[in-house]
Amino acid sequence: MLNVELHTNLNNPEMLPTRDGYGEGLTAAAGENNDIVALGADISSSTRVNWFSEKFPDRFISIGIAEQNQMGIAAGMALMGKIPFVTNYGVFLSGRAWDQIRTTVCYSNLNVKLGGAHGGISVGPDGATHQALEEIAIMRCLPNMTVLVPADSIETRKATMAAASIHGPVYIRFGREKIPVITDEGTPYKIGRAYCCREGKDVAIIACGSMVYESLAAAKKLGEMGISAAVINNHTVKPIDEASIVEAAKKTGAVVTVEEHQVMGGMGSAVLEVLAQKCPVPVKMVGVMDRFGQSGEPDILMKEYGLCSDDIVSAVKEVLQMKDAQG
Repeated sequence: MLNVELHTNLNNPEMLPTRDGYGEGLTAAAGENNDIVALGADISSSTRVNWFSEKFPDRFISIGIAEQNQMGIAAGMALMGKIPFVTNYGVFLSGRAWDQIRTTVCYSNLNVKLGGAHGGISVGPDGATHQALEEIAIMRCLPNMTVLVPADSIETRKATMAAASIHGPVYIRFGREKIPVITDEGTPYKIGRAYCCREGKDVAIIACGSMVYESLAAAKKLGEMGISAAVINNHTVKPIDEASIVEAAKKTGAVVTVEEHQVMGGMGSAVLEVLAQKCPVPVKMVGVMDRFGQSGEPDILMKEYGLCSDDIVSAVKEVLQMKDAQG
């Protein structure tokens, strides 16, 4: 497993929205490749696609509120050699256009990139209709689809540029609210390769997206209790880094998965699929427990849905009891 030391101030980190990283990455990638085009859906400023449209107006199309049409147009452009980035709120992109994504894009392995904004409960006041909590599950089950859930704004920029450089469908999940920046320009990023950003011997916390920071904060608290917790940034949900997951499970003997998504079918389920077949160990899952979202301030919702560092600490204590019970 790749070990990466993060120079992160957990008490006072820089705060940036991951959507900024997406807009920066899309614009940067387009500057390097003239075949990249962008398709918006009446929410370009919210998703930061307006940064692309201002710089490359001749390569931007605003489709309006027509997700299925948006996907069909993107598929046609891909067939003509373009690299379309289709951006929308993740819940609409994955839900309303799922048939077109499955049958038109993935079945033909077309080079279409999907930017899913408003990922997770931390969207806040927009409420259940706009909070994407199921889209990792319904995207990762599709053949040929790559699923990326970067941990911060810098990693989102890297993920977006990396998506542009590979062939085939890619789903990139990002959020609206400011979250802590935990990586820097020198932090390695490679699709399909998780990395350990804190070493530990008692338990492995495997997280993605905004929950990597919460996991690091939890690991610090656990360290003060005498519990050594490794933290793994599993930014690529598919293709998942099986070798790193198995290595972490063998080293620690216990795993906690952490995600801002339904526990059913998401990143945690992908980890469990690996462990069940290759290295069964006690596991606890932290995520949204079969509930819809609701309106509220992001920090209040994170507490309400059990997605804070203290909730991860509790899950670690439980999984260690399970580990001890097994001897």
